[in-house]
Amino acid sequence: MTPFLVNYIKSNPNIYRYLRDNSYWYKYLNRDEGLIKELEKNMNEDYKLRVEDKINNISKSLELINTFMDVLK
Repeated sequence: MTPFLVNYIKSNPNIYRYLRDNSYWYKYLNRDEGLIKELEKNMNEDYKLRVEDKINNISKSLELINTFMDVLK
């Protein structure tokens, strides 16, 4: 891995944690550094950091608040 990629990984705590949890990615990144985008995609899916996941979390929170409001009536 190039020093640039190592600094990029260490500067992003989510990627760094994902690499520690899924160490097989080190092998892939040593062979082809272009796979960093694929790693980020998988990380976002596993850690639920995608826009769809955030929208789902907000809607669940709103449903919970709505349920509490109905109970209080």
